[in-house]
Amino acid sequence: MRKANLDHPLLSYSEEVAEALNASEPVVALESTVIAHGLPYPKNVKTAQDMEAAVRRGGAVPATIGLDKGKFIIGMSSDDIERFASTDGIPKVSSRDIPIVLAQGGMGATTVASSIVAADLANIAFFASAGIGGVHRDAQQSMDISADLVQFTRSQVAVVCAGAKSILDLGLTMEYLETQCVPVIAYESNDFPAFYCVSSGVKSPHRIDDRSLIARSIEKHWQLGNKSAVLVTHPIAAEDAIDKAVVDIIIDKAMVEAEKDGVSGPMMTPYLMRAVGKATEGRTVQANMSVLISNAEVAGKLAHTHAKMLRGACVEPKHEQVVVAS
Repeated sequence: MRKANLDHPLLSYSEEVAEALNASEPVVALESTVIAHGLPYPKNVKTAQDMEAAVRRGGAVPATIGLDKGKFIIGMSSDDIERFASTDGIPKVSSRDIPIVLAQGGMGATTVASSIVAADLANIAFFASAGIGGVHRDAQQSMDISADLVQFTRSQVAVVCAGAKSILDLGLTMEYLETQCVPVIAYESNDFPAFYCVSSGVKSPHRIDDRSLIARSIEKHWQLGNKSAVLVTHPIAAEDAIDKAVVDIIIDKAMVEAEKDGVSGPMMTPYLMRAVGKATEGRTVQANMSVLISNAEVAGKLAHTHAKMLRGACVEPKHEQVVVAS
């Protein structure tokens, strides 16, 4: 059973999170980039609050993560969330940036990659996000592969998300995950979702609709000695989704414009995301909020089921809903 790593010099826990971990209660980690960078103020505060409430509805304790004063905050307070939401210039911190920001002692907003570094150190088994990074289009030339994928091979955390962003090469993203032996489980869908879109068009290797079986699969992965993540995907609600064909047309046009404008490397993702947002008249903001909240609740439910299983309270699940791709 995982307990709070209270003696770690780089971790500062909220009282609630520390108590929950030490009591073997379920906890779900949440990133802070969505607060500092993802949404405008005050929607960012409201969304952070709604995400934490969704985790609680799922039966777990939320732990929003950030960096400040040379430590990871493991469980932001309301004041912390307001401060991160209203302060300009907070850097977005990925895995490679963590030691520098910790050494400088300033504030930092965690991405997927840096959040699961912190969650693993803090012994938090579950993390929820909207969409992960992946292999970028034309990665054969640019070698642009998200740090999220690399970090999945190093952190023992179950990551709940709505797949990866449509601006990426999702086929190659799935190939990379397979090569790195990261299990991918689709919950309540057959396909790997694409963030704003219900489906990427890429079939998931496994579909499991039984939360008890998902929890057991996650634990079996770690019992095998793997120190890596398990990816659990859940699609955006259909009423909030954006049609994949529409998004693909927008991205293709934006890629041409990006080349004309000399945009490349790390600037490509925000460029394409802005293009999709503008072309859909802001529907992406609502879609982003929807998927953040729905995934937080799913993660809460899975963390709750996983904690019950570890305490020996899970009933043996039925298997008729399981579909395994050949």
